[in-house]
This record gives sequence, structure tokens and C-alpha cells, in this order.
Amino acid sequence: MSDALKQELHEKLKNGVINYDEDMVAEAAKAVVENGLDASEAVFEGLVSGMQVVGDLYEEQEYFVPELLMCADAMYVGLDILKPHMEKKDLGMTGVVVMGVVQGDVHDIGKNIVKMMFDVAGFEVYDLGRDVPLEKFVEEQLRTDSDLVCLSAMMTTTMVGMRDIIKQIREKNPKVKIMIGGAPVSEDIANVFGADGYAKDASNALKDAINMLGALKQLQEDTK
Repeated sequence: MSDALKQELHEKLKNGVINYDEDMVAEAAKAVVENGLDASEAVFEGLVSGMQVVGDLYEEQEYFVPELLMCADAMYVGLDILKPHMEKKDLGMTGVVVMGVVQGDVHDIGKNIVKMMFDVAGFEVYDLGRDVPLEKFVEEQLRTDSDLVCLSAMMTTTMVGMRDIIKQIREKNPKVKIMIGGAPVSEDIANVFGADGYAKDASNALKDAINMLGALKQLQEDTK
């Protein structure tokens, strides 16, 4: 299959997301499948690349919340078509993950991309959705005995709730690994809040998660 066609379809997916053109995205996604192209590559080179541009436009105040939501809708149209064709990747480490967007925050685009990456990598994911009450994270971690909890926030006002969640989870289960992410989050904030990791994007979230779970498994082996 020609690289030119692949490039063209990736660009259509990307531009379709940026211009919130659901029809363009659907047409390009179907063409990816029909031509036997790599669906995972199309998602990240096309759809996710488009959302990264949208994020920049939002930061620069060229796009606002309505445009952001329409772009996300276009991305989800593409995901619905491509996700069934994404191959599960054996990355040598899997585990159970609880994830969600913290209370007061309904911005779940980044969280949904991270969830998709965990799904594709073979993790068992319990997605609590958005605007999740703080105590729900603690309850779900205990119920599922998850290896990892991922907290997301897009606003500084909601991000501060992460500290309480981390403290409560640590009191109940000091061994569980906790990762935080979202626009206002930084490595310094992760350290102050007591998180094990901070993910600035979906790829880093997956890499960090695998590293964390590797350390956790090693700890469990050492204490046997």
C-alpha cells in the first residue's frame, strides 16, 4: 500500500478533527480499514494529532469549549470505526487500572485517549467517567484491587482534589500506584501531591504505567 495514500488519509483524519468535520473523518477512517492500513497508526497520526492541534488552538483562545466538543465528537466518530481494527499490543506488562476525571471536571477527552491506549495494550480498565466523587476512586480501587489509579483534571480548581484522593487511597492501600494527568498538572505537582507518576500525554501515560507496574510486581516478588 502506498505511503502517499496512508499520508493522505492521516491528513484527512487530522484535518477532519481540527475542522470538526465528522463526515470527512468517517470517510477517511473507513478508507483506512478498506485499504488494510494500520488502524492504530491512523488513530495516533491522524485523530490524536488533530486533537493536539485543537488543544493548541484552545490554549491560544482561537477555539473555545463549543469547538473543543465538536472536535472531540469528530474524533470519536473516527475512533468508533477504527478501534475494532486496532491490534492488541503485547508490551510485556499488563494490570488492572481504575481511571476517571475528578469531581467538578467534565473534560474527558484526554482521559478517553489514555483509556484507549490502555485497552489496546491489554490492560483491564475500569473507567469511572467524568465528574467522579473523590471517595468513588477509593471505593473502586478497593473493589477491583487495581494495580494503578489514574486521575485526570483539566482545571486548576478541580486538580487540588487529587491530593485528597491520593491521601485516602494511600491510607487504604499504600502499595497501589497512582498517576495524575491533565493540562494544569506538572511533575512538581505530582511530587507535592504524592503521586507516583505524571503523564503529559497518552503515550507517556502508558510508558509510565508499564514502568510503575514493573516496579510494583518486583516489589511483590521481593516480599514473598
